[in-house]
Amino acid sequence: MKFSKHEKIDLLAILISAISLIASFILSIDYLSWIAVILCGIPIFRECAEGLITEFDIKADLLVSIAIVASIIIGEVFAAGEIATIMAIGGFLEEYTVSKTQGRIKELVNMTPQVAVRIRNGKEERILASEVQIGDILKVLPGESIPTDGRIINGETSIDQSTLTGESIPVDKKANDDVYSGTINLYGSFTMETTKISDDSSLQKLIKLVESSSPENANVVRQADKWATFVVVIAFTAAILTYLYTFEIARSVTILVVFCPCALVLATPTAIMAAIGNLTKYGILVKDGASIEELARTDELVFDKTGTLTYGTPEIVDIISNNPKKMMRMLASLESKSEHPIAKAIVKYYDNADELLDVEDFTMHIGKGVTGIIN
Repeated sequence: MKFSKHEKIDLLAILISAISLIASFILSIDYLSWIAVILCGIPIFRECAEGLITEFDIKADLLVSIAIVASIIIGEVFAAGEIATIMAIGGFLEEYTVSKTQGRIKELVNMTPQVAVRIRNGKEERILASEVQIGDILKVLPGESIPTDGRIINGETSIDQSTLTGESIPVDKKANDDVYSGTINLYGSFTMETTKISDDSSLQKLIKLVESSSPENANVVRQADKWATFVVVIAFTAAILTYLYTFEIARSVTILVVFCPCALVLATPTAIMAAIGNLTKYGILVKDGASIEELARTDELVFDKTGTLTYGTPEIVDIISNNPKKMMRMLASLESKSEHPIAKAIVKYYDNADELLDVEDFTMHIGKGVTGIIN
């Protein structure tokens, strides 16, 4: 697991707090519990105060803060430290889940092309992709990422569009075909006219889509927040009535602690963000929590292409030839010069690099195949 600097500090505070609580319990030394109260309780108090002052937001933090303070007042410092530590663990797990999702977003951002080759007045110049304007003529060489969306005006090529579509087989492109930012030009060089600036490109829209993903818009999360507010009010009322009836502060504090809705508030957004983060890990991008929730009621899924379902690596399953060994040797020799997925499948099937024949005058014809001379 990789943690950010902030997460490492939080984790260290939780570990120290847990150790202090265990030591306090075993050695019966109450003041050790103050370590947990200070390290884990102060952040809770701060978030509670910020929510009340800036948004007048009554949530679980308020009830937890009062439960901690009340426990200290009646001398139950260990209970106060225990509450603070448990809430800190829940908060840390939620933060870590969200940071993992943000990490996937950064991977998408890193795929954004940074430079472009612009042709102006017959001369080539390297510029930042962010400086490309609509109507600029760009040159894209084999192996380069396409800087922004545009239309091919000269040349032929095959482009890996799996970043955007999930389709692993390269797509052949020729003049007047559209090309998209962040996709990879595999074979031929071409010139293109830009139709969108970098910030409006298909890849940037994809990144913004994932960045907008949030657990808060899921109905289950909104309901959890709503019920958490009700729980706070009910707990306060019950605690006050209990004290007025019994005049025992310990009973009132017990009600506040037991009513604490930490599981309700922390579990729902954490589960949603964990789902979004794990799906992104496997190349499945989800816009928001509501979409995840909707999947629970889905009976059928329709996919527009095989590349989203298959491994994306073609395999030979049968050979029809009077002399399959000779044919496959010549075919594998020729295709060994190509990087196309189907060519790789043929070479992999032959699986004998030592017997490959020498190929001369190898030529790749975009969208049509390859040619070469053997013997």
